[in-house]
Amino acid sequence: MSTEIQPFRINVPAAELAHLQDRLANARWAATVPGVGWERGIPLADLRELADYWRIEFDWRAMEAELNRFDQFTTEIDGQRIHFLHVRSSKPDATPLLMSHGFPSSVAEFLHLIEPLTNPAEGPAFHLVVPSLPGYGFSTPLAAPGWSMSRTARAWITLMDRLGYQRYGVHGGDVGGGISGLVAGFAPDNVIGLHVVTDPMTAANVATFLPGMADRLDADNQVDKLILERMQAFTSEGSGYLAIQNSRPQTIGYGLVDSPLLQLAWIAEKFENWTDLPIDRDQLLATVSLYWFTGSGVSAAHTLYEQAHSSDWGAPAAVPHGFAVFGADETVRKLVPAPADAHWTEFERGLHFPAMEAPMELVGDLRAFFGNLR
Repeated sequence: MSTEIQPFRINVPAAELAHLQDRLANARWAATVPGVGWERGIPLADLRELADYWRIEFDWRAMEAELNRFDQFTTEIDGQRIHFLHVRSSKPDATPLLMSHGFPSSVAEFLHLIEPLTNPAEGPAFHLVVPSLPGYGFSTPLAAPGWSMSRTARAWITLMDRLGYQRYGVHGGDVGGGISGLVAGFAPDNVIGLHVVTDPMTAANVATFLPGMADRLDADNQVDKLILERMQAFTSEGSGYLAIQNSRPQTIGYGLVDSPLLQLAWIAEKFENWTDLPIDRDQLLATVSLYWFTGSGVSAAHTLYEQAHSSDWGAPAAVPHGFAVFGADETVRKLVPAPADAHWTEFERGLHFPAMEAPMELVGDLRAFFGNLR
């Protein structure tokens, strides 16, 4: 196995851009039922408008140039091609920070964090390592089954060692938060601190997978009642995307790889449901485009399948913990297993994608947490 690190630049062939334009222009649109809305999925009018913007106004070449402003590389770890951004600060005392995205996301999620974290006017700075998860973006194709969060975490430890970082922080949300926690658990001598973003909706969704959680909650308690209602809503109305990918990733994958309209709808619906602050539409379409051009809709689905069938949850992370809670309410403290001495910050707005919804608030919390850790 080669351990060489190769420079990488994104350069989507012109023929691929033309093919996308053609597919969008000639899409076959599903009929809708009058009077229904988001409760049945992304509405026809909303998807048409977004697809037209993707086809006519979105400038992939400009976004490609924006991504290529940052140094990118590929390497092979455990038989798998891994793509990553490696953006070093000019400050000699900068802290290495490993940042992991989640689903349905990509390295483009962190675009608005890179400059303020690597080159702040004053205060803590960071050397950033931002990998594409195996099966996502340019960390494709999947070379083998088995890429659960724990296997990815072990690959991240290898990556940081290969880059020469022996002490570093880890950050993530969604799947990336789980991977970051596993890195901290597997390599406590290397990780200076674990920083995770969450929100009330995500916390309740995760709680649905915890054995016995519902039985530990009191329906007569107002906070517990709200948690139970959210858990039930996720189970009955919000988890269909996950059930499909956890059970039949290959079947849904044919549609995601063949139809840009399905790939757009599959991702855009989640961003609509999981945000409460405006996000940069071009940044969203950068992620959709990365899935489309790399055909990673199917491989990302396979990694969700792997996690659903994995029993390797690693070890508790015995390192300093930091939590940034967006859209905070009283339920999150009850659901998130934060150590008593954890760094804990609550933000009134933002939800599942704070790097896109409230980037400067997240930058501030990362700097506050990691500023005194070495």
